[in-house]
Amino acid sequence: MLDFIQKRMQNSIQKINKKMSINEEDILEILREIKISLLEADVNLEVVKNFTKEVKAKALSSQIIGKLNQQQTVLKIFKDELTRILGSKSIDIKTNNNPTKIMMVGLQGSGKTTTAAKLSVYFKKKNLAVNPLLVGDDIYRPAAREQLQQLAKQTQTDFFTMEENNAINIAQKAIELARENKNDLVIIDTAGRLAIDENLMQELKDIKKYTHPDYIFLVVDAMSGQDVINTAKIFHQELNLDGTIITKLDSDARGGAALSITHLLNVPIIFIGTGEKLTGLELFHPDRMADRILGMGDVLTLIEKASEEVDEKMMKKIGYKMLSGQFNLMDLMNSLAQIKKLGKMKAILRMIPGMADKVSDEKIEEAENKFRIYTYLINSMTNFEKKNPRVLKNPSRKQRILQGSGRSPREFNMLISDFERMSKQMKELANGNLKLKNGLDE
Repeated sequence: MLDFIQKRMQNSIQKINKKMSINEEDILEILREIKISLLEADVNLEVVKNFTKEVKAKALSSQIIGKLNQQQTVLKIFKDELTRILGSKSIDIKTNNNPTKIMMVGLQGSGKTTTAAKLSVYFKKKNLAVNPLLVGDDIYRPAAREQLQQLAKQTQTDFFTMEENNAINIAQKAIELARENKNDLVIIDTAGRLAIDENLMQELKDIKKYTHPDYIFLVVDAMSGQDVINTAKIFHQELNLDGTIITKLDSDARGGAALSITHLLNVPIIFIGTGEKLTGLELFHPDRMADRILGMGDVLTLIEKASEEVDEKMMKKIGYKMLSGQFNLMDLMNSLAQIKKLGKMKAILRMIPGMADKVSDEKIEEAENKFRIYTYLINSMTNFEKKNPRVLKNPSRKQRILQGSGRSPREFNMLISDFERMSKQMKELANGNLKLKNGLDE
């Protein structure tokens, strides 16, 4: 979704940066382009009108036209207004109650059940909860409860459900059990529906009435169209939502409708889901999202991800071996594994200022494919071969690795060639005479 909005917004923003000076006609032209871009991205019309109106009023101010640093000033106006539309500031989740109770609601297919498991992982990772309890409260779809139970096993999280047809009883019993077992967080995965109906809403209202949740989160699929706004409106009217969680934000869908909910209903986005991994949940920061959309990067989120996901001791060891000329294929494999923890390369580059539009999708896909091939080849080597790459010149070793990995001789030679080039560059870096190159462009 971000790609869809990013590319269109950045094309317009670049026109600002290329101009020596900006006049009223330039601003109006760029605003027309951005209005079309936002509508194409499925952002709600009312939201688009409000955004362009505010930007126009501030950008056409006599304090900007004809003044110095116009480009930076106009860009800041775009960022500030985009941030405002997205919610202005992130929302801190407090876990003071014992247990803290979160009620998950939404339509079928929104990713609600998976998101419930992701939430338990997030709270544990951030030390906001020590012993969460996942509650399967969908009495209509046994498969949903089974799915949540499997996810609970994967994440080593307590799970509770009951074989009965009363969702209120299940939720109440879960909270009693949580107090007995000292679960400090209870996440109730309620039943989803293909469409909103009175029975569904009454059941949810009853669960709220008898369990007194601290937070009620609506899970919204970024791939949903404008209908999601009406859906969110009804949920909010009936349940008084505390926030939304937008899933599948890394999909190719337009997704602007989901981002419109905050401005239209005054319901903040709390989390965003990215990727299928159970660690793929981020606290939503409106200002950082505005930076990403405008191509200004998101270094803070990248640093946070790296500090949480990357093995610092391993990377220090690899860094030492790089500079001392001892880097081998085992280290290369470990490096690739650490990079993979941060997510897709496209998402990583999007967080680096100025990089989102510098490297083409084709180059990124080519690099990711190369990483996969190299991983297959290295995994087919013995530890001795990984640590002593010089022995790979032996034809019989090469043949065995090719058979084990299912890769071609050309790909094997490419790995060895790239590794030797990297090793040479590292030695030059250690000696202080390296001329850096962009590896993706070679």
